[in-house]
Amino acid sequence: MKTAIAVATAGLVLMPGVALAHPGHGSFTGFGQGFMHPLTGLDHILAMVMVGMLAGRIGGRALWLVPASFVSIMALGGVLGASGIWLPMMELGIGLSVVVLGGAVALGLGLAIPAAMALVGLFAIFHGYAHGAEIPETVAGLDYGVGFVAATAFLHAIGLGLAAAIDRNAGKRANLVFRVVGSLTAVAGTGIILGAM
Repeated sequence: MKTAIAVATAGLVLMPGVALAHPGHGSFTGFGQGFMHPLTGLDHILAMVMVGMLAGRIGGRALWLVPASFVSIMALGGVLGASGIWLPMMELGIGLSVVVLGGAVALGLGLAIPAAMALVGLFAIFHGYAHGAEIPETVAGLDYGVGFVAATAFLHAIGLGLAAAIDRNAGKRANLVFRVVGSLTAVAGTGIILGAM
């Protein structure tokens, strides 16, 4: 529980700077701008936290393999976005990631680790592309990339911490809590896709 509280507190401390995360505000470095970018959109935050929660539900080696799969493929997507290669339906892919990952957490599908890695990897391409396509011209791309990778790992850690806290504290109601959290996330994702959020 203490770990989950520490992770959540760190997240709240970082949130006030979100409003300043876009280029042209303040004196953020490339790393700082990259770090803040995933924290500027509800779609990114929800999807990244769901990756961590999904890994937490699966357990074992998934605790690091699933987030590592997302981060590594997201970095490749970032290179695609920075290079100007066109990726169709990027926004739809990001919105669907929130719906599908929330649904996977809600349903507790018991995915095999390779299947979970493939699922998150598919959506990581869209998230990475969005980050890479929005690298400001005034910052070093590598610094920015390291920043958004670090923020993504941070959000995955929050999801892992939440999953561990639910398992540890909810007892027999843990599955119900996962269902509620995952379902609410999937509903939010639907709203994002429909432009309601």
